[in-house]
Amino acid sequence: MSLRKLIGLIHPRTAVVTHDLFMAALAWWIAKTLRYALMSDHSYSFHSLEFPLVLLVQAAVLSWTGLYRGVWRFASLPDLWNILRATVIGALAIGLVLFLYNRLEEVPRSVLLIYPVVLAVLLGAPRLAYRFWKDSRLDLFTADGAQRVLIVGADRAGEALTRDLQRDKRYSVVGFVDDRESLRGASINGRLVLGRIEQLPELTREAAVQMLLIAMPSASTAEMRRIVELCDLTGLPYRTVPKLEDVIAGRAQFNEIKEVAIEDLLGRDPVELDWTAIRETLTGRRVLVTGGGGSIGSELCRQIARLGAHSLAVVDHSEFNLYQITQELRAEYPELIFESILADCGDHAAMRKLFGEMKPQVVFHAAAYKHVPMLQGQLRQAFRNNVLATRNVADLSDLNQVECFVLISTDKAVNPTSVMGACKRVAEIWCQNLNAHSNTHFITVRFGNVLDSAGSVVPLFRRQIQSGGPVTITHPEMSRYFMTIPEACQLILQAASLGNGGEIFALDMGDPVKIRDLAEQMIRLAGKKPGSEIPIIYTGLRSGEKLFEELFHPLENYSATTHAKIFLAQHRQVPWELLQAQLAKASEATLVFDEEGLRSCVSSLLPSFRWSDSAQPGNVVSIRRSESGEK
Repeated sequence: MSLRKLIGLIHPRTAVVTHDLFMAALAWWIAKTLRYALMSDHSYSFHSLEFPLVLLVQAAVLSWTGLYRGVWRFASLPDLWNILRATVIGALAIGLVLFLYNRLEEVPRSVLLIYPVVLAVLLGAPRLAYRFWKDSRLDLFTADGAQRVLIVGADRAGEALTRDLQRDKRYSVVGFVDDRESLRGASINGRLVLGRIEQLPELTREAAVQMLLIAMPSASTAEMRRIVELCDLTGLPYRTVPKLEDVIAGRAQFNEIKEVAIEDLLGRDPVELDWTAIRETLTGRRVLVTGGGGSIGSELCRQIARLGAHSLAVVDHSEFNLYQITQELRAEYPELIFESILADCGDHAAMRKLFGEMKPQVVFHAAAYKHVPMLQGQLRQAFRNNVLATRNVADLSDLNQVECFVLISTDKAVNPTSVMGACKRVAEIWCQNLNAHSNTHFITVRFGNVLDSAGSVVPLFRRQIQSGGPVTITHPEMSRYFMTIPEACQLILQAASLGNGGEIFALDMGDPVKIRDLAEQMIRLAGKKPGSEIPIIYTGLRSGEKLFEELFHPLENYSATTHAKIFLAQHRQVPWELLQAQLAKASEATLVFDEEGLRSCVSSLLPSFRWSDSAQPGNVVSIRRSESGEK
């Protein structure tokens, strides 16, 4: 049998213990030899049980301190601390045992002082040397194939990423770039800070870099956009580490290397929330979420479950979506009282039974049809689902004395130009007016598009890019507001805690994003060139679409709330008697499929709404908020 195979049969832990015991014996011999080296006229000897007792005691102490749970490959300060503890405690324990054995005969007290120092060196030096050898890539057979990477950001994340990459034979870190002057020329883990981030194009050529790694998890969206633009100029592939909020929320692992996603460039700064107020609204409460299998509804369910709701009922008419969220929540929150109901919110009998059994205290109504062009020619279905189903759930909330009802609305309800927007606005009107005749607090929350939601342009563009194009955009000047799904849901929960009933809250969506810029950036993130490798085609505005959205109607003078990203719109009153009469007519028209009758009802409630089968490119002027908070 070869020596290599023989060594392979030895368990690594056995080898480590054998090494440490040998070093303990050697340290004891060195300590005693040094003690008598200065006294040439004195001889010394070892008792027959001296070494066994020293090794037995020291082995027990080394095991007790947890030294053998560490791995030499990753030896660091905690291991050195364990070694120091083990040597000092070991010396004290050895002294006590030898005192009990033979009153420390022929073992001077100074040996007990020298021994821990020598042993600490003998145990620590091999471990650090082994790690240095591994981290230095002394294995010449693997170093040649390593990919040369430059790390953007020399903060803690960059330093930790360097240490991780030094253990991975596929990568070789050539240095850092960072904008802080204090780090200019500094060395981190043996790698130099080569320059500023804006020097990326030149530095990558000079250092023969093959890949860029962005290690700035706390970077703002603006900073990320700037960095990605510079990375694009280099022509090299680039990756990033997850944002801090994604790590904290459990959506990603720290130092996990991932593709730069469009969410990293369109997301906004982390939202500061009053979690105390949110918990007071939800913790220990019975909560109902309609449309709980959709993009917004499912995320609401996750956050409500995380906040410690007493029970959660989820309604959805999509069997597959309901199955998915049910499986997820039951696996993640087995202690939660959970009920999944496959039903249409417009089914009065089903919803009445649900309210009677679950007795919800808080209702989030997220169920709605949202696809603007599809609904444009289907007024009956849009009205039945977005208005009458909303009225059904709202009325049952009133009858069952629900404390808080939150309607999830849309910016398309402002100056609506589409059937979808008009129906959502009518739903808002019903909830606003019902609030005045109910003990339930009816609250409406409006916001724009959310990234990667079902039916949004992001997954559509992603599929088109993967298939080689073309990417289709309706108009080169079209723009939309975007926010991430978790942020939207957090602000919905915050708005629910702020409302006293009858409010329309609008979420601060930040700056609008041109859809053309969004498509071009997604193409570049995929490693392609917009226009040449992936063509972009403009198809023209579809029926009911606006060039850009707005969050408030000109007559809805809005004001600030206690939260910087939530605003209050002063809603327009509609006579209660007129509203009831028109919805009664609309309900009857829906039953007999009378779309002309439905048009008449909608026109009575929304006199400014213009019926048109064509797009409305120029009828909306974006209302922007000034620095003072006034329009």
